[in-house]
Amino acid sequence: MGEKIKVGVIGAGRIGKIHAGNIVKNFPDVEVKAIADIYADTIREWAKGLGIANVYADYKEIIADPEIKAVVICSSTDTHSQITIEAAEAGKHIFCEKPIDFDVRRIHAALDAVKKAGVKFQVGFNRRFDHNFKKVKELIQSGEIGDVQIVKVTSRDPAPPPIEYVKVSGGMFLDMTIHDFDMVRYLTGSEVTEVYANAGIMVDQAIGKAGDVDTALISLKFQNGAIGVIDNCRQAVYGYDQRVEVLGTKGGISVSNDVPTNVVVSTKQSVAADKPKYFFLERYMESFETEMREFFASIAAGKDTPVSGIDGLKPVLIGLAAQKSYKEGTLVRLEE
Repeated sequence: MGEKIKVGVIGAGRIGKIHAGNIVKNFPDVEVKAIADIYADTIREWAKGLGIANVYADYKEIIADPEIKAVVICSSTDTHSQITIEAAEAGKHIFCEKPIDFDVRRIHAALDAVKKAGVKFQVGFNRRFDHNFKKVKELIQSGEIGDVQIVKVTSRDPAPPPIEYVKVSGGMFLDMTIHDFDMVRYLTGSEVTEVYANAGIMVDQAIGKAGDVDTALISLKFQNGAIGVIDNCRQAVYGYDQRVEVLGTKGGISVSNDVPTNVVVSTKQSVAADKPKYFFLERYMESFETEMREFFASIAAGKDTPVSGIDGLKPVLIGLAAQKSYKEGTLVRLEE
């Protein structure tokens, strides 16, 4: 066994705690040497429970530590690109939660810094590592259903986020749908060329007052000729709705929701089954561990990461095109 990879986690909100916990519990060749959060005093006991000795209020202490070889960026989105640049310049490998930034120029600046430094960089599109969606990708790549004609993605949350979050989220297309934009690129293996977004406020008028939408239907066209549709809603009262269907020239593939059990109770009055798992923590927990495993494997083997900086940039471009389409009521070509 070689020397452990020492890691610093930046940001200890919900996703930061998930990643830190997974690394500590599941990766014996990796050590979380430090964690930084602007509310450092509120996480000291939690960090102590994981055996993380160093807790900082300023992430720059992690960047300055020569023993730390990689950082996991889980801070607020408006800090991602700047921290990426600083980490790259310090020669650290980088795992960055999505999106890299809302501003395309800042994304390019971050990716330029990564390229110049020659460090590994992976974006946290965890759904690529979900057991169901990975299987769909493998079947498509194997030619099982021929050439892809149609891809459909349904992604609906069980409840809307707090309004304060909505105000700083960048909007539904860049916060929620961005996962789906990545998923359609991943499954089709092709780039989106055209976007048309039809959206509205159908869940909570406060979301509209905050300048966002909560329900959307997005039509897509791909470079390889395939077409796609994504439907989103901030509230599906029956649970976390995550489904995919792909139609090809030789057949089709569909993914149903994950449920706690597949028990179906049939009586004279009704037929009842479990609702979908409630939210992303239940639905995608395994994928968070898998994506991190792939990141450290890329560092150890000196190979490319499975989700590149370009994979981080493209969904933002599609999201911005969707915003423009909705606001202007017209189809938007990505070349614009």
